Amino acid sequence: MMGSLLHDLLVGTLERGGEVTLQRQLYQAIQAAILQGRLPVDHKLPSTRALAQQLLVSRLTVSLAYERLLDEGYLYARAGSGTFVADTLPQVSVEVLPGEGVGQAPLSARGKAITARFGALARVAGAFVPGVADADLFPFHVWKRLHNRYLSKRHADLGGYVDQGGYRPLREALSAYLYAARAVRCSPAQVIITMGTHQSLDLVARLLADVGDTVWLESPCHWGAPVVFAAAGLHCAALQIDTQGACLPTPEPHATPRLAFVTPSHQYPTGNIMTLQRRRDWLAFAEAQNLWMVEDDYDSEFRYDIEPLPSLQGLGRQDRVIYLGTFSKVTYPGLRLSYLVVPEALADAFGKGLTQLYRPGFLAVQAAMADFIQEGHFARHIRKMRAEYAERRSYLQHCLDVCFGELISYSSGQAGLHLAVRIGAPGTARKMLAQAEGFGLVLRGGYSVDPQADDQNLMVLGYGGVKVTQIEAAVQQLRALYDRVA
Repeated sequence: MMGSLLHDLLVGTLERGGEVTLQRQLYQAIQAAILQGRLPVDHKLPSTRALAQQLLVSRLTVSLAYERLLDEGYLYARAGSGTFVADTLPQVSVEVLPGEGVGQAPLSARGKAITARFGALARVAGAFVPGVADADLFPFHVWKRLHNRYLSKRHADLGGYVDQGGYRPLREALSAYLYAARAVRCSPAQVIITMGTHQSLDLVARLLADVGDTVWLESPCHWGAPVVFAAAGLHCAALQIDTQGACLPTPEPHATPRLAFVTPSHQYPTGNIMTLQRRRDWLAFAEAQNLWMVEDDYDSEFRYDIEPLPSLQGLGRQDRVIYLGTFSKVTYPGLRLSYLVVPEALADAFGKGLTQLYRPGFLAVQAAMADFIQEGHFARHIRKMRAEYAERRSYLQHCLDVCFGELISYSSGQAGLHLAVRIGAPGTARKMLAQAEGFGLVLRGGYSVDPQADDQNLMVLGYGGVKVTQIEAAVQQLRALYDRVA
């Protein structure tokens, strides 16, 4: 009678000859019976020999299933008495604090701030996700061949951690490329390879500022910068921008920030370009105020009208500028490969900090990228994508003009992978953002450092991931959305 309950629960449930072994089926069936309360606590199970005979399976199959259930705490054994069902129910009820929902983990203030703006990554494809490159046009056949060079025992040394600033040949290739393309003056030792711009910003914040220090950020700016800086314990203060780029603030006595984060080559998201005079003014200001300038040059490869101005880092002295770059916009976002160029005096500290904080690896990927640059594939791909994105930008603007006419205005600058637009009356953008998903669109807004000061009529339309053949239909959907909310 003791074993009849378990036998009755199991008989007819075992599938013989199936893909799942009898041992696993037996384990899962007993586990489910215990968790669902069909086998009561302290119920004695039949011996392994008896159950094996009843079910017509081997005794070893039953023994192995029992052993796993004993190891995981579903059963317990009593010497000389047998095997019994353990009490798996929680013994202590947890009191839910006021304001915290059931199942909601209590977060720190920093944790809440980090997760509050997660909507920026809720969707990463479709019209009009900003900042996304078209991975379909990346030469994966070339990349696969280069990457496979280093996935062998012959290059087993690339399977470990890097204890400097990254793979040396890649740092050498970047040093030469950045000087030719962006007038960045640096030695390979000053180039630090990171896993994405967010990691670059985090490293800068932790090595050059202390908790409670202030960082100036352009407002509006990319959503990620204030999130990363705030997570590092810094206070984010807004920098106003105009048609000449980030405006120089008036420093308050005893309160000069440690860092200023700017995008002079293509202000994000407005597209404004910092003038040469404004760049020089910022460099003089940084020198006088002992301020670190963090220059994010995230998509300068894609300029469609004129040659870009030299980087901020390439003007005058370079000992106050941290230069940031990324491969995500040129290759594909999931590569997660970026870099910093730091002043010579900081190179050793940044290499050590990178190792201490992140234990970076992926040296085979870095080696493949070094070959990708040195063999000319990188420059060739940039030329191809520059022409492709220029066509998309032009056609997108044409379709927007046809659909919206005088209702729409654009950001300045002919560069990058997005258009910053204002449509209709103030407040319209916020309504469109709220209902965009229902129209199959991905729209972005809310880029101000202070969420309370958001421009309620600014939206960003990314075209990097939208084929030319898809643009007209997407714009028509945008017009339908506008007609719904206007």
